[in-house]
Amino acid sequence: MRFSWLNGRAPSLDDRQRQRLEALPGVASGALPLRDQRFVVLDLETTGLNTSRDLVLAIGAVVIDDGAIQLGQQFERTLQRDNHQVSESVLIHGIGPDAVAAGSDPAGALLDFLEFLGDSPLLAFHAPFDQRMLARALKHSLGHRLLHPFIDLAELAPLLFPQANIRQGGLDDWIAYFGLQVQQRHNASADALATAELALILFSHARRQGMDSFAALEERLAGWRRRQRAQSL
Repeated sequence: MRFSWLNGRAPSLDDRQRQRLEALPGVASGALPLRDQRFVVLDLETTGLNTSRDLVLAIGAVVIDDGAIQLGQQFERTLQRDNHQVSESVLIHGIGPDAVAAGSDPAGALLDFLEFLGDSPLLAFHAPFDQRMLARALKHSLGHRLLHPFIDLAELAPLLFPQANIRQGGLDDWIAYFGLQVQQRHNASADALATAELALILFSHARRQGMDSFAALEERLAGWRRRQRAQSL
């Protein structure tokens, strides 16, 4: 599949879509206390795990604001994809060809998500994957560069709870560790909600350790990564 942004051609957007892009806000500074900062917790379902080739099939997101999950602020879209074939990933997330064929136009769905996101920082579990997949989808469909910062809860959890001895664990491992009651998994919206519940636990613990802003979490994570790299040498 050839992408227009790889061969120098901008995506074809109508006037209304361009106006919506131009009206998007900037990115928050991340200096607010965690309780005062609005966060968007993101989960993507994709055609596979190759960030250079696979496509975003579904976007699920939920908002954390005022120190709580705002169930009235949730986002869910399935994206229409041409010639979508059944693959191993369908066995996990269950998004088959019929659901994809009935999905939303990718450009419109991604614009809807950007407006939902606003200037908020993003949280995800194994965030680098979601960040690369989302950035690629935005560039391909909208010619838009993703600038919003992410925090990876898969890094933050072992930083804050080393006693759990879960160094490379998945979301299910942390759900089990904290005894969270999750009704559904491997659905973008359900996974975003489970990730948001984990985030609230981590934020509460971070505040007790003197980390009370997105910027403070980023700074502590940067030091943690340096130590992890040094220990692996």
